[in-house]
Amino acid sequence: MYQLKGVTKQYRRGKEAVDALAGVDLVIGDGDRLVIQGPTGGGKSTLLQMLGGLDRPTSGTVELDGVDLASLPEARLTKVRAESIGFVFQSFNLIPTLSARENVETALVPLGMRAADRRERAAEALASVGLGERRSHLPAELSGGQQQRVAIARALVKRPKVLLADEPTGNLDESMRDEIMELLEGLWKEHGLTFVMVTHDSAIARKAPRLATIERGQIKVTERAER
Repeated sequence: MYQLKGVTKQYRRGKEAVDALAGVDLVIGDGDRLVIQGPTGGGKSTLLQMLGGLDRPTSGTVELDGVDLASLPEARLTKVRAESIGFVFQSFNLIPTLSARENVETALVPLGMRAADRRERAAEALASVGLGERRSHLPAELSGGQQQRVAIARALVKRPKVLLADEPTGNLDESMRDEIMELLEGLWKEHGLTFVMVTHDSAIARKAPRLATIERGQIKVTERAER
């Protein structure tokens, strides 16, 4: 479970102080699916970075299972990210010289797994996203939707507890967007993940069982029955 208390994040823009987050309080339970929506610059991605331990707040606490990520030494924080949190980004972030399987394997290297075990686990992860027969292909040989499937497999291959997605459909057309969302929602249910996603897409936000609207660093959460 995530529990955020009084989380602020302040940046400097020249001589001006900008509040990306302004006293955010938020609870995300195990297995929740939360969508975060709001205007550009409103604090969405900053909040996701806090949840992923990619940035630290100016003040406040970001607890995951009772451990404050904001106060962990960098080595322990890196370990938490490597073991417990999977990330999916809008731009896929695949290494162009590596095959799909090798890209997925990169998530397992920090865990100290044997090469043979990494290869087997990566092949299984690619099969789970419908790319079992494409594991030897380079990113340039795959469509945008297929590249995002590789990125999803990479996020899930380490079997994390949390999946964080920052605009994962932002570079896809409408039909591919729907395919990727169906895949993500299916994996969320299958693996019992805590799933937090940032999006600009109102069609996605409307279907979310739990929607956090963030603007000027302030957050409002709406609970509703899943559609």
